[in-house]
Amino acid sequence: MKTGACNVAGSWTFLTNHGHVLVSIAQNPHCRARDLAERVGITERTVRRIIAELNEAGYLTFDRQGRRNRYAVHAELQMRHQVEGDCLVSDLLDTVMHPGTPSY
Repeated sequence: MKTGACNVAGSWTFLTNHGHVLVSIAQNPHCRARDLAERVGITERTVRRIIAELNEAGYLTFDRQGRRNRYAVHAELQMRHQVEGDCLVSDLLDTVMHPGTPSY
């Protein structure tokens, strides 16, 4: 059996599209919805819906700067699901953006 990352189209991932969009925005706060859609592998319309949901829930805000938005991720908030409810968004971002030695 082969180990490592799975790049097969249609296979499952550990993060939802919401997580992928949030991490991508944290990595590039000036990104366009079109670029997010391409990176995450979903439609631009879905990206816009996810951004609206993250904004409504307080996890993301944005300011219009010229023809683009500048996003701000509110990493001090707790994760939403009961399994990771004791973790902050910053824990997710740190793990994905700055992987280190596992603490388990």
